[in-house]
Amino acid sequence: MNNDDLPNKGSYCLIIYVEKDCKIKIGAKGFMNFPEGYYVYVGSALSNLTKRIERHLSSDKKKHWHMDYFSLNKNVDIKQVIYTFSTKKIECEMSNYINKNTNKYIEDFGCSDCNCMSHLYYFDSFDEAENVIIESFEKIELKPMKWF
Repeated sequence: MNNDDLPNKGSYCLIIYVEKDCKIKIGAKGFMNFPEGYYVYVGSALSNLTKRIERHLSSDKKKHWHMDYFSLNKNVDIKQVIYTFSTKKIECEMSNYINKNTNKYIEDFGCSDCNCMSHLYYFDSFDEAENVIIESFEKIELKPMKWF
């Protein structure tokens, strides 16, 4: 994918698979339990969307954000990225919509700069996670696109 021509601002959701129940140290939050299953992480990048997504997909990074600690665990695999271009910060609106459609969230994960309960949600299946993400983008009238 040639990312040089893409706009720089937008929001994204990562669909993440945890292959077995595990405890992962999430920075200062300490160890947290993550049951096997699918997770959706909601984020945004209002300065460089493509670089933010590429960073999430990279295994060569320093652990800075909650998502870094989570994604670098050997039992964790990012399966899909669904994103949209937008100059507005919509991640909290999307997160609230996703929360209403699952109500299974990891408390205070990835939301230290807002009032959301979380930006990481649990789903039983990939299809369920993907459908909720697509619905959340469409609800706010933005076109969801798949990274790979």
